[in-house]
Amino acid sequence: MSDRVVVLTKRPATVKNIHEINFEMENRTPINCRESPKFSKYFDTIWKELDVHA
Repeated sequence: MSDRVVVLTKRPATVKNIHEINFEMENRTPINCRESPKFSKYFDTIWKELDVHA
């Protein structure tokens, strides 16, 4: 899992936002992070910024 996620704008890309990711856990594996309550908050916030219409 990344410590930071950079969201870019559409072309020409510029930095829209930088999210610092902190799960505050000792055994930080992708599975443990995915099960953390913080994961859905990060996911929702970043997905909205991506402005994807799928």
